[in-house]
Parts: sequence; structure tokens; C-alpha cells
Amino acid sequence: DSEVVLAPAVPDVPEVQAAIGVQKGNTELLNSINATLDRLKANNDIERMVEEASALAADRPQAKSPNIIEVFWEYRNYYITGVGYTLLLSALGVLFGFIIGLFICFIRMSGIRVLQWIGTTYVEILRGTPMLVQLMIVHYGFSLTFGINFSPLQSGIITLSINSSAYLAELFRAGIQGVDRGQMEAARSLGMKRGKAMRFIILPQALKAVLPAIGNEFITIIKESSIISFIGMMDLMYQASVVKNITFQGMSPFIIAAALYFVMTFGLSKLLGLWERKLRASDNR
Repeated sequence: DSEVVLAPAVPDVPEVQAAIGVQKGNTELLNSINATLDRLKANNDIERMVEEASALAADRPQAKSPNIIEVFWEYRNYYITGVGYTLLLSALGVLFGFIIGLFICFIRMSGIRVLQWIGTTYVEILRGTPMLVQLMIVHYGFSLTFGINFSPLQSGIITLSINSSAYLAELFRAGIQGVDRGQMEAARSLGMKRGKAMRFIILPQALKAVLPAIGNEFITIIKESSIISFIGMMDLMYQASVVKNITFQGMSPFIIAAALYFVMTFGLSKLLGLWERKLRASDNR
């Protein structure tokens, strides 16, 4: 009798390789991809995701899904990074929007018809078009049409700045027009030039009157900055999507993101309310 030897049947499958296409010369995106791959390899996240996907395909029983607290704690670094980028985008967007908006406000109030038309057109176009469309034009339109390539961070700051400037310009105009005309007349009667009177007399009163509205614009920008994730900016919304892809949970990652957005906006609104009360107290004195 001949001896029968059983051997495991292992299919001879060649190693499968994958590649990511990156536009030539886009070193920032290439470095970001390589850094992400290095992080995934260091934490063995790739092997874990492959095992989980294989288990789902084989319909094997899965371990109990982590609850929302466990998800937040395990991936807290993702959310911390997202909060940092969200606050950076919002702060720079409002800062540059403040400067541009003040300039547009002066153009609209210059008394020169051509400049007034330019300022009005700028405000109406930016207020009348979605921010997402503006983002696509800045990030993809300028790149494909004029060869001007902005990083996701740069595109996000530019979009938030110009969008915010249109609303801030109207706030500044309303604040300046709300100052009694007698203030300017009194300053001119004392020998002050119009520009100097505007700088030292009118603007301080106008800005103080619209400070609460500027704070509300900051809160709005924090929420609207979430659209920057569409172009790969690693803000809070982008990080929530990454956690969703890792954990295969469709609810918990976004609830955590919503809670963090609420904490940022609610905390900022309370700080602005405290600041406003202090300003009112100083006026009473």
C-alpha cells in the first residue's frame, strides 16, 4: 500500500500591489500620503483593517463594537488634530476677512462711483454664491485653468477669508453709518482731516458697536469650515470621516465631531458674551 500524504491547499496568488496617483510636482500631497502610510504601518492599522475586512467578507462573528466613549478615547489624537486645524482655519479666515472687509467697506463708502460699483459687486457675488463653489474655484479652478496650485490649507484660508470679508464689510459699513454724523462734524470743526477723524473718532466707535457681530461671524466660520474637508484638509470633519472608515461605524465618529463643534462654538459664544458685558460696564462708567 502506498502512503498518502495530505498537504494544505494554498493558492499560489501573486502579491498584489497598489499605487496612489499624485500630480507631478505636488510634493506636499506626496509627503502627506507617505506620512499617513508610515503612521498606519507603525500602528499596524493596515493589518488590522485587512483582518476586519476579511472577517466581514467571510461573515465571521465580530467582536463587540466599541461604544462612543471608547471610540473617542482610542482616536482622540485624530480629533485633537482636527480641532487644531479647524480653529486655525477659522481664526485666520476671520483675521484676513477683517482686513479685506474693512478695505471693501472704505471702497463702498469712498464716494467714487466706480469704486463703489466694484465694492458692491464683490460683496453681492460672494454673498450670493455658496462657499463650496468658491472653494472649488480657488482650489481646482485656479489650478486647472491658470496653473496656480494652492495647498488645502491655503485654499481653505483664502476661501474663508474672502467669504467672511463680504459679510464683515457690510457689518463695518453699518457700524460706521450708525455713528452720529455730529461726531465727524465736530472732529472736522476742530481741524482734523477726514482720514484722521475716521481713524481716531469714527472707527473706534463703529468697531466697538459691531464687535458682537464679528464674534458671531467667527462662530459661523467655525461651523462652515467643515466644507474644507472636501479638498482633503485635515480638519475636524475630515478626521471624523477617517475614524468612520477605520471603525466602520457610521454614527459615533460624527456624533463626536458634532459634540466638539458644539463645545467650540458654545464656549466661544459665552466668552464673547462675557466680553460684551465688560464693554457695556465700561460704557456705563
